[in-house]
Amino acid sequence: MTSTLARNYQCSCGKPVFFRNSSCLSCGSALGYVADEGALRAMRPTQAPDRFHLDGNPSVTYRRCQNFSSAIGCNWLVRDDGGTTAPLCLSCRLSRMIPDLSYPGNGELWRRVEAAKRRLVSHLLGLGLPVVPKADDPQRGLAFDLLHSQPGMPVMTGHATGVITINIEEADDAYRERARAQFGEPYRTLLGHLRHEVGHYYWDRLVAGTEWLAPCRALFGDDREDYAAALKRHYTQGPVQGWQRRYISAYAGAHPWEDWAESWGHYLHLRDTLDTAQSFGLVADAQWLEGHERQEPSVSPFKPSDLWREDHPTGAEFLTLLHDWVAVTCVMNEMSRAMGQPDFYPFVLPAAAVAKLHFIHCLIDAHVRGALGAEPEVTAAWGAATVAAGGPAEVAA
Repeated sequence: MTSTLARNYQCSCGKPVFFRNSSCLSCGSALGYVADEGALRAMRPTQAPDRFHLDGNPSVTYRRCQNFSSAIGCNWLVRDDGGTTAPLCLSCRLSRMIPDLSYPGNGELWRRVEAAKRRLVSHLLGLGLPVVPKADDPQRGLAFDLLHSQPGMPVMTGHATGVITINIEEADDAYRERARAQFGEPYRTLLGHLRHEVGHYYWDRLVAGTEWLAPCRALFGDDREDYAAALKRHYTQGPVQGWQRRYISAYAGAHPWEDWAESWGHYLHLRDTLDTAQSFGLVADAQWLEGHERQEPSVSPFKPSDLWREDHPTGAEFLTLLHDWVAVTCVMNEMSRAMGQPDFYPFVLPAAAVAKLHFIHCLIDAHVRGALGAEPEVTAAWGAATVAAGGPAEVAA
């Protein structure tokens, strides 16, 4: 079973602190996020300038990510190894291109994108998924190009061979809401974009060329279907008829790759939200992860026959995740309505989508257990079909 990631943090003074914090508002302690621990920790200064040790552990020295003093204010830490460590944290090292900061407003948009990316990366690490910068592994690594459109040179959010391009205008609330209304989407967020696009990357990394490809095609459809033609059909003719019974969203019906990416993004929504809810005591504890019995709800929206494989060892735990997800989202939707806000989770899970989510759950579980076999060669299978190159004003990170 894949691990959970705690989101309920406390300073050493006992007061609550949060994922984005760089200092405790109660006691003033410096805070930093330690990615390999999945924890926000209080720090104490050392005799060396700009060096810290974690509260209660003076044997290991850290320093802040170089981008702490930049527009994004990154609060992640880098373990100090005596001078050879990269100046940037793992999340910031994934940014291959950053926007031109001389352009008014780009600094704030960059800050918002990087904040969402840190949330994404922390969760990927918590799930046990490989997160390696493309600079370290050009063939299988991951990189982000964070670009701003120029006159006559629009930037399209998308993925190609390990590079995720993000139009940073998606971090502007007004721009994103116009796009959401234009495309008739019930839900459009910056973090949602990142989760969707990284799904394409993990399809290349974990599915393509592996034993998982055939069952993936049987469930999601044949990815060899003409991608450009499928997207053109979707945008000119609208969603496939009856998509609500087969897909997690209207866009998922455009092409098997998009069905995969939409399902992957929703799986990350589910896991991170439940990890957060569990951290704050809003759902039952994780004893069931350790093989303890847990009483199932008397009325269940899903059953074993809805899973990808009813006999898979993860079946019972995944159904519990789904039951908790339905319970949490129902309450959160009502809370949103009580505040006059749109629904927290404006989706309905059809049984066909549940099977796809379970497939992704099984794939991640197999990766964590080392049961995926040899990794595939990453190919340009769908290349630059969804990505437009950035303009000359974009600069390398």
